[in-house]
Amino acid sequence: MELFPAMPLAEWTEAKETFHRFAQIVGKIRLASSNRRNHWWQVPFHPTGRGLTTRPMGGLGEQPLFCIDFDLIRHRLVVDVFDGRSAEFSLIGRSVASFHDRLFETLAGLGIRPEIRAVPFDMSDDTPFAEDTLHARYDPMLINRYWRILSQVVQLLDRFAADFAGKTSPVHHFWHTFDIAVTRFTGRVVKISPEADPVTREAYSWEVISSGFWFGDKERPWPAFYSYTAPEPEGLEREPLRPLQAEWIPARGSHLAVLRYDDVRTMEDPVGTVLEFLDSAYQAGARLTGLDTEALASPGGVTDPVLKAELKARV
Repeated sequence: MELFPAMPLAEWTEAKETFHRFAQIVGKIRLASSNRRNHWWQVPFHPTGRGLTTRPMGGLGEQPLFCIDFDLIRHRLVVDVFDGRSAEFSLIGRSVASFHDRLFETLAGLGIRPEIRAVPFDMSDDTPFAEDTLHARYDPMLINRYWRILSQVVQLLDRFAADFAGKTSPVHHFWHTFDIAVTRFTGRVVKISPEADPVTREAYSWEVISSGFWFGDKERPWPAFYSYTAPEPEGLEREPLRPLQAEWIPARGSHLAVLRYDDVRTMEDPVGTVLEFLDSAYQAGARLTGLDTEALASPGGVTDPVLKAELKARV
């Protein structure tokens, strides 16, 4: 099986737009039914051996403890309740409206009644999910390929995350932006304008160097690995990146370090190349923010001082 198969945005735009809305509906249920965590860590999805999961939510006597999974091998939506009950339905052939209605009927049948704001977040239209019959293309082959790429990228980002011993987010898939990210925190609190929206205020209340992957959108119609530092230090876009194909691009008043997926996936060592890119972008942000990278290093996930010294001596 190809490690990083081709995934041009134009090939799956309709399927992506449909599934992205499916994901937002389930994600909003996750948001409404889970315990709040700093920087919205409770919100994203995580991959499984068959697709994506919300992880367990509810419980504590407030509502049944339950979990929603996208099975992207059988192409089913599965709801499991922790008393052993389970219900599922097919994703194939559904519009967003059909998916929304069937999911909430299924949940109600299990005694689960979450309340969500049932409109898309930051998408091309704000048609209520229950009325959206336009987005109705679920392509099993393409959605399975998206999940396979996602799963490999998650493992790659997890390997990158291991080298940092400071506060680090999980590697997680944000359903609102449809990207995969892992974030390193410098430990410095950031003063944010109270007029910023609540999503931004919570996400960027601390200084971060974040890395991830997106599948492309109208503004940048190609999949890519990325990194940014927030708040952005002056001169970041002039810092060197590796490999040569990597570049800084303007993005909403700041800059993203970008390495396009299609430049990487056919290379002799795509994993090593992406890790080199992510590290170069991290080092750029760390230099300009004065981060002590040596003190926060945990090469290969090791903080044991004896083993760490032995590993360093071998290099």
